Amino acid sequence: MNSATRLVCNLISLSLVLSSITNVNGGGYKPSDSILLNCGGSSGGTDADNRKWVTDTNSKFLVGSVQSTVVTADYQDPALPSPIPYMSARIFTAPASYNISVNKKDRHWVRLHFYPATYTGFSPDSAYFSVAASGGLTLLSNFSAHVTAKALSLAYVVKEFSLPASDNGMISLTFTPSDKYNGSYAFINGIEVVSMPDLFSQPASLVGFSDQTLEASGSGLQTMYRLNVGGQYVAPSNDSGMSRTWYDDSAYLYGAAFGVTYEATDKVRVDYPDDEAEYIAPTGVYSTMRSMGPDPNLNRNFNLTWVFSVDGNYTYVVRFHFCELIHTKVNQRVFDIYVNNKTAYDDADVIAWASSKAVPVYKDFAITVTDGPGDDQLWVALHPSVDAKPQYYDSILNGLEIFKMNDKTGNLAGPNPEPSQMLLNAEENLTAGSFKSESSSNSVIILAPVGGIVAAAAVVAVVAVLYKKKSRMAGNESNGMWLPLYGNSHTSSTSKSSISGKSSAGSNFANLSAICRHFSFQEIKHATKNFDESLVIGVGGFGKVYKGVVDGVKVAIKRSNPQSEQGVNEFNTEIEMLSKLRHKHLVSLIGFCEEDEEMCLVYDYMSNGTMREHLYKSNNPPINWKQRLEICIGAARGLHYLHTGAKYTIIHRDVKTTNILLDEKWVAKVSDFGLSKTGPTMNQGHVSTMVKGSFGYLDPEYFKRQQLTEKSDVYSFGVVLFEVLCARPALNPSLPRDQMNLSEWAMNSLRKGALNDIIDPIVKDQIAPECLKKFVYAAEKCLLEHGVDRPSMGDVLWNLEFALQLQETFENDGSPSVDGGDTSGSFASSSDSMSLTSDESGISQNSRGIDHDPAQVSTTAVFSQIVHPAGR
Repeated sequence: MNSATRLVCNLISLSLVLSSITNVNGGGYKPSDSILLNCGGSSGGTDADNRKWVTDTNSKFLVGSVQSTVVTADYQDPALPSPIPYMSARIFTAPASYNISVNKKDRHWVRLHFYPATYTGFSPDSAYFSVAASGGLTLLSNFSAHVTAKALSLAYVVKEFSLPASDNGMISLTFTPSDKYNGSYAFINGIEVVSMPDLFSQPASLVGFSDQTLEASGSGLQTMYRLNVGGQYVAPSNDSGMSRTWYDDSAYLYGAAFGVTYEATDKVRVDYPDDEAEYIAPTGVYSTMRSMGPDPNLNRNFNLTWVFSVDGNYTYVVRFHFCELIHTKVNQRVFDIYVNNKTAYDDADVIAWASSKAVPVYKDFAITVTDGPGDDQLWVALHPSVDAKPQYYDSILNGLEIFKMNDKTGNLAGPNPEPSQMLLNAEENLTAGSFKSESSSNSVIILAPVGGIVAAAAVVAVVAVLYKKKSRMAGNESNGMWLPLYGNSHTSSTSKSSISGKSSAGSNFANLSAICRHFSFQEIKHATKNFDESLVIGVGGFGKVYKGVVDGVKVAIKRSNPQSEQGVNEFNTEIEMLSKLRHKHLVSLIGFCEEDEEMCLVYDYMSNGTMREHLYKSNNPPINWKQRLEICIGAARGLHYLHTGAKYTIIHRDVKTTNILLDEKWVAKVSDFGLSKTGPTMNQGHVSTMVKGSFGYLDPEYFKRQQLTEKSDVYSFGVVLFEVLCARPALNPSLPRDQMNLSEWAMNSLRKGALNDIIDPIVKDQIAPECLKKFVYAAEKCLLEHGVDRPSMGDVLWNLEFALQLQETFENDGSPSVDGGDTSGSFASSSDSMSLTSDESGISQNSRGIDHDPAQVSTTAVFSQIVHPAGR
């Protein structure tokens, strides 16, 4: 073969390769209409997803001689994904319309973007307005983007609607200021009108009426929730040309039943049955899933449940996305689907629907939610179908969408969410000007718009109804639904700190929302009775912690010690981290003071102090074993959220029992984020940084190499677990050399089979033997020498909650175990004896957590499969 012939062959081969790549990736949906208006902007530009926007100035879309004002936001919240379309706005003080010509054969997405900032001459709290669409649809009524953003701790709000095909080829959007408030105005930052395939052409099965269906194709719909179940955030640019955003589902899971998540490997590829099916949901959704877990006995006793806040008196279409990634045969995994405690589908079998593994399918169900007491929630639950006698008692889900249908009057509008009382108090204080320092002209005044939760989480703004978080189960402590954090916790700004006039990169106090109050030093002194020593409740590296009272609410106030090694950087980090994080198992930051060389942080008061205070060296009565286990689980949830709940991993770097606080209900909350670091990116497995932390808890690998990863937190948490079990400090120099370091002593005792000798005698007889095995298994794996061999915090959480279930089973009926095995309580040098096995599921655990056949799936974050069976 001569060189010319070889060149031609190579070019043909390259052409074929490129062609196959194109075919594999698919072209995605090509919308016939894609109109993105940067409202009020002098020009167009691109957003964070590289989509092109055009200005509406002098455009053909504004109807007639509309009286409007073009404005620019006074402040750019760092949580905004990009200046376009949010930094400019068009304000209307009278009704005004956009008329947008579209293909009349298509349905269209309409997305409205709002940034409730202060615009010159216009206060955000005065903007109350309605938005109507052609076809007699009311999209928003008496809407306040300011109230919505504040209540949900968002920087900006996006409302997404799907409108039916237009008879005249025109979509009209009319903005009308509310007549209920004097001085109201309407505003809009960005408008998207994008054609879409008819995703609702098939009728939805009516829940509770097996023989009836509901047509949604002719209705207007509002997107309430769009979740990638068992997976991570999917950006609009990765959504098959549909520009949708998909979010992690874990914020909506009920109780402790988190199940187990899986992600398909390269050997398992999603195989769409036809081209149009790809538009239903992207591969990023179908290649991940959540199941109940490997233990069939436990799975029979609980539901995998999600809970959503919704508006009453509307009908909802609930779309379930399924793709079986593991099994290949009919009747291997069969389950029942429930919506609002009603059976939506009996004996669901994904393989039977799809005819093959890795083939996506979806099912639509419709249900009406009435408007009555307690009827502001929508529950979705899955349960193994026992009657079908499947090979595996389990259930799965890959994706979930919830759409609200317009009522018979064409209305889609719901009420504004209700801010918490703390937010209302903060707003009153802001209005009164009491946040301004009276003694220092250099103090920072927080008047910025909400910048708490990083605003890439705007699907919760799309969903926009996470309010009235009521629990239907009295006394339920685990039904906290926390807004997922999907954004950059970095800040690129550099602001001038008033502390000694020093410039501190990342200080950026203007990034705080109204829920993070700026106190004057006079207010701090008043709250602590001028720092009365009798109110000191703790002393740390930063300084003393005082008990105080602010507006009648008990708080904890941490005051910096000028001689402390922890200074402005730790102070800034603590504020930056906690102002953006909201989770049931993370301590809440109320506010801060930076004035006259003083630095103070104000937190929720934790009436039961630190975890350590209830283990040893304290006048407090020691807590029992089950309570210790529940506290460990709460702390693990908090750390797991830090590691996986954000777009960027957050590494705590100082995990220890004094940084695990307990509220009045003994709920554990991780605290002290002064040393926290944003974790590595996908291209870098670690963060190179100087060693900081507490001796006795430090990851030896981090100590040696100065390379920090989330597994450093896992190591520290392993020390905490042994500290809980043995009730002694991590370091005790007064003990013999071989006992001085708790982690070394515990691991040596475990290898010798003598761990029972060092367990806290107060709880030794309370611990169920199988619970002890599972607990020590988790602790041992946390302390492995190499970080890559340690489990994730999700794995640790799973094992701890399994241990709790074993303990409760033992306490309830005296059964030694739910999976059989040795009940002697002794430990061999190998941890294999502590591994959970299940012959029925064909799944086993090893030293790296819960792994399946690597040819089928790879395990991502592993969550709990356990929930208290009582009340289920």
